[in-house]
Amino acid sequence: MIEIDDLAGMLGTLCPMFVLVDGGGRIAQVGPTLQKLRPDQPMPGKDFLEVFELVRPRKVSTLAALLSLAGAKLHLRIKGEPHTALKGLIAPLPNGQGAVINLSFGISILDAVRDYALTSADFSGTDLAIELLYLVEAKSAAMEASRSLNLRLQGAMLAAEEQAYTDMLTGLKNRRAMDVLLGHLASGDAPFALMHLDLDFFKSVNDRYGHAAGDYVLQQAACIMVEETRNDDTVARVGGDEFVIIFKHLIDESVLSAIASRLIDRLRQPMIFEGSVCQISASIGTALSTQFQALKAAEILNAADQALYEAKRMGRSRHCLYSSFLGERVQTAQSQASPH
Repeated sequence: MIEIDDLAGMLGTLCPMFVLVDGGGRIAQVGPTLQKLRPDQPMPGKDFLEVFELVRPRKVSTLAALLSLAGAKLHLRIKGEPHTALKGLIAPLPNGQGAVINLSFGISILDAVRDYALTSADFSGTDLAIELLYLVEAKSAAMEASRSLNLRLQGAMLAAEEQAYTDMLTGLKNRRAMDVLLGHLASGDAPFALMHLDLDFFKSVNDRYGHAAGDYVLQQAACIMVEETRNDDTVARVGGDEFVIIFKHLIDESVLSAIASRLIDRLRQPMIFEGSVCQISASIGTALSTQFQALKAAEILNAADQALYEAKRMGRSRHCLYSSFLGERVQTAQSQASPH
């Protein structure tokens, strides 16, 4: 006759989710994986039906009734949270010594692995659950690798897109980014202002001190423009020493003139590059989207350019707001200056 302890040892190896009940219906031993489901609640010594709730068949209240189900499938769960569904088969022991009930998770194995942090070591080596776990782990690894690759690809795409719309010297938006934003704003209803800024005497800095000094001046000028504008405004370098600032939802002429004055004051302050004093100034022209009935991007850009031309004609280092009268005068002056 096999001793109960020997039987429990063999079952623990072959069926790590077994329940061994004695002739009185009390739990004598349980498999290591089963006990892992309730690590703080030892099961041996308790009545089987005190620990487990029989879902199907329901009308079982004694060991004798349970033993009569030998060979039939049981559907049950451990009482208390979490309510993980279990399936099992019961095998009576000879001479009324009790019974062995072998349990499994069935299709809820993935939930069980998640809820109880189980691994392949918690299952019999011949259990198909191990193969399923390996498949799940392989799928998870593949999905994680795919997610990581997608994130890297998205990051690379965003970086490439950002680079395509960024002036690499100053870190500002470039002409392409300005064109996209301006086209979007021109087709919408939100008011905005466009400020065209040109650095006066920049060429002399390049000619006298070299391109390194010129690059330094451009970078310092870019910092000043960013500091004097809001986070929602867009500052773009659109040419060698030309910049455009787009102010969303701002068309107050007095506010725009004040911003232009601060920019002019700061930009005409000497900039020191490797001991050399670089002196520039700025001429600025501004146009408002509300000055046009059927606004087109090229139209407001041209209007701001005309205002900038007027600021330069008036002596540079100043700001000029566009008006229709100004536009006519600038166009006339430009046509007269052109060779015939």
